[in-house]
Amino acid sequence: MPSPKVILSGGGTGGHIFPAIAIANAIKNLEPNAEILFVGAQGRMEMEKVPAAGYPIEGLWISGFQRSLSLKNLMFPFKVIKSLQAAKKIIEKFNPDLVIGTGGYASGPVLRIATKKKIPTLIQEQNSYAGITNKILGKSVNKVCVAFENMERFFPADKIVLTGNPVRKTVIEIEGKRNKACEFFGLHKGKKTILIIGGSLGAKAINEAILPQINRFIEEDVQLIWQAGKVSFETVEAGTKHLKNKGIKVHQFIAEMDLAYAAADLVISRAGAIAVTEIVLTKKPAILVPLPSAAEDHQTKNAIALTQHDAALLISNSQAANLLTEQALNLVQNDEELSKLAHNISPFGLPNSAEVIAKEALKLIAL
Repeated sequence: MPSPKVILSGGGTGGHIFPAIAIANAIKNLEPNAEILFVGAQGRMEMEKVPAAGYPIEGLWISGFQRSLSLKNLMFPFKVIKSLQAAKKIIEKFNPDLVIGTGGYASGPVLRIATKKKIPTLIQEQNSYAGITNKILGKSVNKVCVAFENMERFFPADKIVLTGNPVRKTVIEIEGKRNKACEFFGLHKGKKTILIIGGSLGAKAINEAILPQINRFIEEDVQLIWQAGKVSFETVEAGTKHLKNKGIKVHQFIAEMDLAYAAADLVISRAGAIAVTEIVLTKKPAILVPLPSAAEDHQTKNAIALTQHDAALLISNSQAANLLTEQALNLVQNDEELSKLAHNISPFGLPNSAEVIAKEALKLIAL
């Protein structure tokens, strides 16, 4: 095969960007001379994260349609037209052999133009409930890579390949790291430890449920690794700084997520696709608190995909303040229940997803 030229498009959130970068890296591993170009949305986080990963990116003037009444919606049709025109120019100039979309605003115009030009196309859907952009694109692309079963509700069955979600290997390689992790975070390796994560911004409902109950964790001799996020960090840190020496370790952001997972006996998390995938692949018992405002409530559907198999617990956002601390403390002290959840979550793990998706994509060029 001559050196392939590939466009990857997706963004708006880390859940769309990091899978795209993982797929790009896998393509480069398989085809070192591959030429790769990203297309994202101007002003969104991909315009920073993609160049940091070593890839060029072009930006489209595009944003999502607001579900509430908003003056921004008046601009939406104009942005779509401009983005389609810009995507057409980018594709004609770069002349790709293959176009891959991972969801988000920018992938719509790019994949739309690519399918019209009969360029081989693939989309990757991270969630158990497909996003609107991917649902529309699924009718015309060549291949749809999914992370959950029963996605025939959204896509033609003959196009679907169950691949799982690409995640950074460095995050999920936790075997034999518990001692190192406890040392890194300043924790006692003989005590139960809960990891709280809510994304880079943090999870307001989780933070506000835990903070007023913080003394209960001290009383029960349970340690916390707490990624409070950008929004709540100062409040959480101020409310816990006197407890640092008692195993309450608060961070705005945790870069060393492999060590955080390695130290954890239980994870409390939102239910975004990538967070769920990391929890599954590290085989960690989890309490999931889905973000209700996520598009089409897909986080709740991600959580239900696990809870219906007794592979995780689900607490709704509105019930977090009343139930989260109590359930977390009961669960983390129950070794039998922790083992059951870890056992039940194991079958959901699909390793090497990025490589599998890259191979599926490259197969389309050879057709």
